[in-house]
Amino acid sequence: MAARNDLDPDNDHWHWLASDLRVWRIERNMTQAGVGKLLGVTKTQVSNWESARENLPMKHAEALDGIWRTCGHFTRLRRLAERAHDPGWWNQYTPIEVRASRICYWALAIIPGLLQTANYARALLEDGQIIEDVEATVGARIARQEVLSRDKPPELRALINESALDQPVGGPEVMGEQLAHLITLSHRRNIILRVVPRSVGAHIGLDGSFAILTGTKDSAAYMDANTGGRLTQDPTRLDDLHRRFDLIGSEALSASASRAHIERIMEGMK
Repeated sequence: MAARNDLDPDNDHWHWLASDLRVWRIERNMTQAGVGKLLGVTKTQVSNWESARENLPMKHAEALDGIWRTCGHFTRLRRLAERAHDPGWWNQYTPIEVRASRICYWALAIIPGLLQTANYARALLEDGQIIEDVEATVGARIARQEVLSRDKPPELRALINESALDQPVGGPEVMGEQLAHLITLSHRRNIILRVVPRSVGAHIGLDGSFAILTGTKDSAAYMDANTGGRLTQDPTRLDDLHRRFDLIGSEALSASASRAHIERIMEGMK
């Protein structure tokens, strides 16, 4: 979570939006409570927007443009932040993941983080050569998986492309352990894993991986990309990703057939 002094508006569009919200509020001699009253939210909510702990929703950006006569400034900046790669997405994503009641993954090339073994995660990070403290990152990733074992865990629905399953990340032994782990997880009542076989050919999921987090208070989606990605809470975008998830799922094997398929891939690696 970013405090005001930690904002980096030159390099992060969401921080730019947060910073401008504070600047324009102060120029109008308004308190956070005053802005909250204008928008029908709490002072804490406005504080969260100004510190970039949460993103200013589009409807409130539009409301501010109308009330403050800012000629669409906040609306345009909100759209720009939504479309750009977001270097600070992780700090926003993880709190939503913890609160989510349902998590949907489309995994195009690698196993999703909540389903990874430590050895698989380590192999990905070491081969990527972009993480300074690999072990700390692996530990944090495995710690995130506790959400799946808590009381009232989220429903997890994962669609996994076959190429993510037969790519021998870390070698056959590491990958075999990872596939066995997926089979074990697939027997949990709150987890459904389904495989999209290579034989399907071209389909809508080939555009890239994404995750959809659904909660009682907030929902979000993260869309992966080569040099980064972006987090969105826009309802229209979320609806589109849910539709994509359903279309990809229509090409997937059943849960039981997927388990058998993973077993065959695992046997082939021995």
